[in-house]
Amino acid sequence: MQAVISQRVAQIRQWLEANQLDALLIPHEDEYLGEYIPAHNERLHWATGFTGSAGMAVIARDKAAMFVDGRYVVQVRKQVPGDVYEYRHLIDEPPMQWALDNLAKSSKVAIDPRLHSAAWLARTQAQVAGELELVSISNNPIEQFWADRPEATLSQAKLMGLDFVGQSSSDKRELIAAELTKQKADAVLLTQLDSIAWLLNIRGSDVPSLPVLLSTALLHADQSVDFYIDPSRLPAGFADHVGEGVRVNSPEALEAGLKQLSGKTVLVDPATSNAWASQTLRDANATLLEAADPCLLPKAAKNPTEIAGMKACHIRDGVAVSKFLAWIDSQVAQGNLLDEGTLSDKLWQFRSEDSSCTDVSFDTISAAAGNAAMCHYNHNNQPEPSVLEMDNVYLVDSGGQYPDGTTDITRTIAIGEPGDEVKKTFTLVLKGHIGLASARFPKGTTGSQLDALARQHLWAHGFDYDHGTGHGVGHFLSVHEGPQRIAKVHNPTALLPGMVLSNEPGYYRADAFGIRIENLELVVEVETAGDMTVMGFESLTRAPIDRRLVDLSLMTDAELNWLNNYHQTVFDVLSPSLQGDDLAWLKLATAPLAR
Repeated sequence: MQAVISQRVAQIRQWLEANQLDALLIPHEDEYLGEYIPAHNERLHWATGFTGSAGMAVIARDKAAMFVDGRYVVQVRKQVPGDVYEYRHLIDEPPMQWALDNLAKSSKVAIDPRLHSAAWLARTQAQVAGELELVSISNNPIEQFWADRPEATLSQAKLMGLDFVGQSSSDKRELIAAELTKQKADAVLLTQLDSIAWLLNIRGSDVPSLPVLLSTALLHADQSVDFYIDPSRLPAGFADHVGEGVRVNSPEALEAGLKQLSGKTVLVDPATSNAWASQTLRDANATLLEAADPCLLPKAAKNPTEIAGMKACHIRDGVAVSKFLAWIDSQVAQGNLLDEGTLSDKLWQFRSEDSSCTDVSFDTISAAAGNAAMCHYNHNNQPEPSVLEMDNVYLVDSGGQYPDGTTDITRTIAIGEPGDEVKKTFTLVLKGHIGLASARFPKGTTGSQLDALARQHLWAHGFDYDHGTGHGVGHFLSVHEGPQRIAKVHNPTALLPGMVLSNEPGYYRADAFGIRIENLELVVEVETAGDMTVMGFESLTRAPIDRRLVDLSLMTDAELNWLNNYHQTVFDVLSPSLQGDDLAWLKLATAPLAR
């Protein structure tokens, strides 16, 4: 692989020389700027060998650097040849800072404007002004040199009926068009694939783990839509399904469609749409109104039909997860310490027993012992998966995609008899999980105002975790959905009834063990004696939390009641679908704990 990467970098350098350029920037993102990208858009992997989900490379004429964040510092050294690329930290030494430090003044840095957000380009142009010149290219050299580039997976659109989504596309378009009128915009450019899927009540399988269609849309203030997708991908009933006013255009017609907005005011989300689209609109003399994608909030606040679906799919998902947990315990009891890959495959096997489960919602994190200390560990990126370790823990973070909802659950499981330190930190994480799950808060509260509830018990012992506490989750859409979030960093989005967020505090001790407990929570209104609108969370996830790891001496009566009540609910909803050894295991796993 090293020789192949060296050859590819040499090709890029010849291209730089031929075009009188000094460096090329290669981000991980594709033109849709989403978290997940299909194989045919893995340009960073082609140029470097890196398979992680975030990173960037800079190839200059005489040197090159690969930038990753803290999650990938081990992986990058295994995958990216060190004699071709320097290893750099994406946050501590960002790519453009490296370029400023390593390239001569007035050097020309090539960027593909389709692969960067409009906000990134504006920030970066300000950063390098007077030092470096950013040159937008229309033909990406990677596409020119990528001889064995995979064909795009272009699936047939699936039409989502009202029994699944609860609101017609016509009604959604009326809602968003009213918002456009309020903001004095003539149209909005929609590039987030899950926004388009939500708006038109369609799904697809173009992207791993994300049930969407590679496409773009323009929604106009008159509620009509220009939908840019190959018409052959839409089933016969599409026009009736979406209602009047949806015009289907080939993807190649997008540029012409943007140019037709000359003189109009177009809402563009600079954080989620690419710089090429904004530049095309500006060149056409359209007025850009930079604002958040107007589909984000209504998509995040689930309607009653979507909520009912989320609850139903979490019960079916809980059945699969519980069968898996019971199976692990039986394997360990027999002395079978299986490897992380076998465990991950077996979990998918249990999920796929439900024919409605279409995919995982992200790559399963299957992490034994010390590997669990890497919070975004992926056994597929290792030379070989590790095996379970006695008297330690196994952490599994996984999810499924179902037509009635999306799931995401993490469980930390005792393998043998873990020591007191593991039990102590597990219990501190559990206390934080319960603290957040039990929270009551007034209307207008943001996730960042609640984050400390999940960390308080860890903090009291001098511990913490270096990731957010909660992310939004879509309805048969993205498992990481904005704009809501629970994290230390400020997030201005107030939590609304119907939003779904994860609750996933953790603790990680390098090379020793890792702990995370994650349920999905639904934001609900709570009745109180006062006259203020009060909200709280209702747990959606239905699977046991490992009671063998709980240190009862650290638990309050209220926390113990919460855990016992949660386990009673889990037993009540899952037991009708389990039998034999699985049912006996569930009864034991959900039995009440007492001092």
